[in-house]
Amino acid sequence: MPGDVDYHALGWRKATASAHNGACVEVAPLPGNVAVRDSKDPDGPVLVFTPAEWHAFLDGAKSGEFDDLA
Repeated sequence: MPGDVDYHALGWRKATASAHNGACVEVAPLPGNVAVRDSKDPDGPVLVFTPAEWHAFLDGAKSGEFDDLA
């Protein structure tokens, strides 16, 4: 993404099942992409994924591919 994106102005959200201690992952829509950040570091790095990358991750999460990490 270009450096002129105001990431603070995005519509960040997190899962309702997230802990309320700020230790969560937040996601926000970008035109044609999805942004991801660590909620306890809102000024930190933002990862940007294409729709194909985001869907591949969600499909893996839904099918339990990452359950061993929790």
